[in-house]
Amino acid sequence: MAKQYKVAVVGIGMVGQEMLKVLHEREFPASSVQVLATRARTETIDGRDYDVIPTSEEAFEDVDIALFAGTEGASGAARQFGWAAVERGCLVIDNGGDFRMDERVPLVVPEVNADAMREHQGFIANPNCSTIQMVVPLQPLHHEAGLKRVVVSTYQAVSGSGRAAVDELERGIHAHARGEEFSPEVYPHPIAFNALPHIGSLKDTLPGYTSEEAKMVFETRKIMGLPELPVSSTCVRIPVFNGHSEAVNLEFERPISAERAREVLADAPGIVVQDDFPNNVYPLPAAASGSDPVYVGRIRQDTSVANGIDLWVVADNIRKGAALNAVQIAEAAIDMGLV
Repeated sequence: MAKQYKVAVVGIGMVGQEMLKVLHEREFPASSVQVLATRARTETIDGRDYDVIPTSEEAFEDVDIALFAGTEGASGAARQFGWAAVERGCLVIDNGGDFRMDERVPLVVPEVNADAMREHQGFIANPNCSTIQMVVPLQPLHHEAGLKRVVVSTYQAVSGSGRAAVDELERGIHAHARGEEFSPEVYPHPIAFNALPHIGSLKDTLPGYTSEEAKMVFETRKIMGLPELPVSSTCVRIPVFNGHSEAVNLEFERPISAERAREVLADAPGIVVQDDFPNNVYPLPAAASGSDPVYVGRIRQDTSVANGIDLWVVADNIRKGAALNAVQIAEAAIDMGLV
């Protein structure tokens, strides 16, 4: 019989719930799945009941793999309990941003840099959602032609801000339809029928850039092992419930045609090419929501620079951008004998 693992999911918000769904759907080799959160209760998720227990250091005794769903900051679960869980022999996979740039911690997208996990010290970080879906197509194209520069503009769904933001969009739509004034609470401006070039706070480490934009710069470099790669990002929140979209402009060291880029991407793991513009076939966030792949389309030559390619990249930010990628890290760690 294949080895079974005791798994803990820490956090029961949108990402934590999706982690539980993904573990079940992929038939993860778990002998048990324990849910940890701030307080004890019973939660029904996707038709299954889970007894939630309060998170504590002792709760990680005998746990093999812990998936942290992503609360960040000094009061977040990863900072409070992540390394304590490691000390108890648990492999921690953290969806939050606190340790992504920590030199001790591999930052992993399995289709791109699974080998980085071999150096783990018990703690592996899941990248930011918008970074994950971008580097999946970047890696095979870099192998083909050598990345020289990346410019990305994102169009990010409100689910990236959590359940309250999804509710705020829905309330804003209804208020707009009734002709009523609406005062937002999650965002600084109404998100319904709007676009906000404001995701996160301004970062001193990259003047003028928001924290989301800075993540895309620094995380891309770390994941791809290209510490000097020029990356420019602009991140925009749009009134879509789920599924992030990205317009990605790439410049390469060596010539690559749009046709060759299409072939490379079609053969790459985790990617579905949808690129038949005359028949209105291209990736859409509404279609990607609830599915696993990264979808790539609008693959075309950028004639403004030598060796330039443009892409349109779409993925479910809660699945591939968070829960699925974390579970894939755990699966890869098992396959590589690292846990």
